[in-house]
Amino acid sequence: MTIWVNEQIDPSGMIHACIACCNESQAKDCHDSFQENLTEMQKAAGWVARLRTVESWDEVPVNSLKLN
Repeated sequence: MTIWVNEQIDPSGMIHACIACCNESQAKDCHDSFQENLTEMQKAAGWVARLRTVESWDEVPVNSLKLN
């Protein structure tokens, strides 16, 4: 099973927002939203929106919103 994980990460590597789901289209829409919601100041400071895949719910960060 492929699980798509969207994360907004600050310059220190701390995850501030995380949403995980099994639907690729939904995940890509969420990723676009995460990127659009980063301000220019955040981007300049090193914030990133990351989209990655994992194979198990055990690999998803504990504090994430999990969508089926």
